[in-house]
Amino acid sequence: MDRAILKEHLAQAERHASRGKQHLARQEEIIAELDRDGHDTTEARKVLATLRQTQVLHEQDVERLLRELGR
Repeated sequence: MDRAILKEHLAQAERHASRGKQHLARQEEIIAELDRDGHDTTEARKVLATLRQTQVLHEQDVERLLRELGR
């Protein structure tokens, strides 16, 4: 793949990873608020688990692109 395209993909992957961290932090805040107010957090925790899995994929994508660029 062209180096310029790889750099574009890397920038996009880094944005996704950054936003993912923000989403994770917000979801953790939501769960803490729900817990504090005595609400059921089952569904919120399921969302958090999905966000965590997605974040792993974003971070793996960043690492893969960095490796590609390092070649």
